[in-house]
Amino acid sequence: MTIWSRLYRGIHSIHKASKSSASSSNEQPPVGSRSNHVSYNPSLKVRLDWIKAQFNDCFDVIYRQFVLTTGHSCAVIYIKGMINQDTIQEFIIKSLLNETAGLTHDNVYELLFEDNSLSVSQNQIITDLDKGLSAILDAGALLLIDGDIRMLTFAISAYPTRSISEAPNESVIRGPREAFIEDLDTNITFLRRRIKNKDLKIESMIIGQKSQTKIVLAYVNGICKPELIQEVKKRLSYIEVDGVLGTSYLEEVIEDNPYSPFPQLQYTERPDVACASMLEGRITIFADGTPTSLIAPVTLPILMQAAEDYYQRYTAATWIRWIRYFFLFVSLLLPSLYIAITTFHPEMIPSQLLITLAASREVVPFPAFLEAVMMELAFEALREASVRIPKSIGQSVSIIGALIIGTAAVQAGIVSAAMVIIVSLTGIASFIIPHYDLGLTIRLLRFPIMFFASLFGLYGVACGVILIYIHLINLKSFGLPYLSPITPFVKDEMKDTFVRAPWWSMLRRPLHLTRNDTRQKNNSRRWSQQTGEQE
Repeated sequence: MTIWSRLYRGIHSIHKASKSSASSSNEQPPVGSRSNHVSYNPSLKVRLDWIKAQFNDCFDVIYRQFVLTTGHSCAVIYIKGMINQDTIQEFIIKSLLNETAGLTHDNVYELLFEDNSLSVSQNQIITDLDKGLSAILDAGALLLIDGDIRMLTFAISAYPTRSISEAPNESVIRGPREAFIEDLDTNITFLRRRIKNKDLKIESMIIGQKSQTKIVLAYVNGICKPELIQEVKKRLSYIEVDGVLGTSYLEEVIEDNPYSPFPQLQYTERPDVACASMLEGRITIFADGTPTSLIAPVTLPILMQAAEDYYQRYTAATWIRWIRYFFLFVSLLLPSLYIAITTFHPEMIPSQLLITLAASREVVPFPAFLEAVMMELAFEALREASVRIPKSIGQSVSIIGALIIGTAAVQAGIVSAAMVIIVSLTGIASFIIPHYDLGLTIRLLRFPIMFFASLFGLYGVACGVILIYIHLINLKSFGLPYLSPITPFVKDEMKDTFVRAPWWSMLRRPLHLTRNDTRQKNNSRRWSQQTGEQE
């Protein structure tokens, strides 16, 4: 083959490739594609067909087409049930027909996109159809007009929401009664109403490739550490799931140790708890459609606090906290101590009580460990059943079921009366723990400690407690030690842990949560000193 023939073949192949590329560029992409060519096509029919292709088999998507007096064809697109149709008729269609009456052909575009004279104020001009789809799916309406690539989106959502009620899991005797609901805008309003300051920042992001769930981060600028804000954003940005239907989807992804049984973020249904946390330097996370918020970071002493501690006198709040910590250990260790003492250390029991226990256990065919496990599992089953069955009969079933099962088990000789008392006290103690997730963790850890007690007695109980303590001192929540300020010990920050000091004495915020630790510039009771000097 000569050099001329090679050159001819090369030129011929280049010519064929250029022709094929030109022909492929002239081909129109399918209607269902996300190509931008549709967005820049001023034809109403082309854009409307593309949107209908995206919402194929969606009967609840409404397309309302009408013609203006100037001859322009228009269409309003929205999802039935998420938009008030009277608003569409009165403030968009009717308003548009009235405003365009008597206008020339070119003045219609000026009226819509420059003068912005429609009655609906919350509107936005866009040119990207993908953004238009997002607006429709986000409970908005999309207005298209023939002859212009610009479109209008309207934020006029009116979907049904639950009325505001009390927090079912964080009830108080004193203090506000309102709780978060599933509507994100309402929850943000709760925060704005309590913290009327420009430093309250509300940032949003979208997570979930299919659900497109709006996630909101709320914090107080100047109090919350900037590195905490960046860390929360970074962890959330790594989430690539199809759907986020609640804050629990986020918790398992962003917590420091996903294998720890202890909760590393705090759940709350109460706006006052969320606001108080932000004023201490923490950050609150909301997910649209969820009536609870996540608070980060969290420590074990924080989880042992209740909202009512701050609505009653500090003396009563301190006493109740001591009771909580005492019954925390009762809930965790009481069955294990009973197993260890009755099995390995009966000499620790007074003689008269030992005779009574021996008599009650004489007809029981099972060891103390198996006896305790059976009763604990029965109690957990009753507790779970009371949650799942209708509320009208749930409480009666749990109480009557416990009485019947306990009495029948003792009479049948399956368990001893002492074990029924131990398990009942343990169950009551677990209800005193203010946060449900922490209480669930204590109920879970109770079983391995019971197992250690059945093998090694009190030494096994001590080993179980030491292992839990080692785990806790190594656990962190967004870099914050889980036992702060107990371990590491910070004397100045112990005013709101085992005790609840008076408000006027807590001049500073916890330094392990914020750098701006000034809560009060001066003692709020300094007036009493002035009164004493005058006398």
